[in-house]
Amino acid sequence: MNNFPKNVRSPSTLLSIHLAYAGTLIVLFYCLVAVVTPWLINIGVLPQPNLGLENSIFAPPSLSHWCGTDRIGRDVCSRTLLGSGVALQVVFFAVTLAVLVGVPLGILSGYLGGLFDRILVLVMDTLYTIPVLLLSVVLVFLLGTGIPNAAIALCIVYVPQYFRVVRNQTVQVKTELFVEAARSIGANPFWILRKYLFRNVITSIPVLITMNAADAVLVLGGLGFLGLGLPESIPEWGGDLNMAMASVSTGIWWTPLFPGIAMFVLVLGLSLLGEGMEFWISER
Repeated sequence: MNNFPKNVRSPSTLLSIHLAYAGTLIVLFYCLVAVVTPWLINIGVLPQPNLGLENSIFAPPSLSHWCGTDRIGRDVCSRTLLGSGVALQVVFFAVTLAVLVGVPLGILSGYLGGLFDRILVLVMDTLYTIPVLLLSVVLVFLLGTGIPNAAIALCIVYVPQYFRVVRNQTVQVKTELFVEAARSIGANPFWILRKYLFRNVITSIPVLITMNAADAVLVLGGLGFLGLGLPESIPEWGGDLNMAMASVSTGIWWTPLFPGIAMFVLVLGLSLLGEGMEFWISER
């Protein structure tokens, strides 16, 4: 039983709010970095990310190279900062496409039922049972490398999650009295889908989006670490970690450190944002 007055928030509530603010600030910071970094490189504040110099191979962090250089003399700081833009770009398109495909399919499948529903459930459940990283590896093999193909691969991975959540909620909502009443008076099915079903099942989607975004950052990094991600010329954290691991045993600690920290903090921010949104939705 909650013993706190209505106008006084409990410590757990305050903690959830502060964590949500922290996650929001982290995500906004990465968005700012993604926008500003190319401009800083163009005006010469940061070195070119793909310009390898033989005389600066594995240079430690210094004033000229804030995060050091890698095995071919490329600036680690520039590549790490640009990697935020690449990660956000891939994740944004992947999750957006997954929502645009999974949500309508889930609503239609749950509302219409029948053979259409059974086939979609079979396909989506089959995809859902395959581990995310394994399915991503297979799709990348089929589609090839590059930002668009990576986004499409991750989209296919996450469509079943939106489909399952939305379909299950649609099956529950369509039996409510207000839906039955609208159907009995001959309301247009698409009007029912938009007016009643969509508005009632969409509330859980924002939380799922943030969680999928955090997972997508890790999956993209995992593909890059396995050598199956984006081309080497594109700054991407997983690919940079893959290239850096061979030199870690020789004491070159800075090449994997900064991309790893950048990936960890972004995933943390998205996770905190998702937890905060879940709390906010539950309180409404």
